[in-house]
Amino acid sequence: MLLDGDEWRAMFRGIQSEAWRLETLPQYLVPQEAAEIEAFREGKRIDPHTYSSPYTEDLKRLRNEGKRKGRVHVLTQPLSEYLRFEFSRYYAPHAVAGEDIRILDVTARENPLQGVQDFWLFDRSTVVLMHYEEDGKQISRELYEGDPAPFVEYQRIAEAEAAPFLEYVKG
Repeated sequence: MLLDGDEWRAMFRGIQSEAWRLETLPQYLVPQEAAEIEAFREGKRIDPHTYSSPYTEDLKRLRNEGKRKGRVHVLTQPLSEYLRFEFSRYYAPHAVAGEDIRILDVTARENPLQGVQDFWLFDRSTVVLMHYEEDGKQISRELYEGDPAPFVEYQRIAEAEAAPFLEYVKG
């Protein structure tokens, strides 16, 4: 089953305890981000401690409800331009707002999740596979019909092996 529009948004509205994502690409082509990427290229920065958006407000609401949102991004150095943009424009303010963002840098080590594709895991029971072109353009989102146990294990490995984002960027 392919998820889009209202069905996709309903996945997030229905979170009981957690929504978690594995990201593996050095770039995601999201048309809605074009203006923000251009501002980043022009040197315009945001203060992650004062920045507010519907996403950061939703993160705060989830945290107040005792729910969790998190992700691990698997990457290698040097960071792509997109990752530098994502770090400054999304990860920093989202981490400050309460998202558990972690970085699994596999530049000088074996990737413990080699071959695992991007996915969302909702409440450790529902998996949505994220399909992308090589350049990072999203093709589709697919509700996975199989056993979620391998994805729960991927999450465990990713979180155990990754550094919290705010610590990673300090180093």
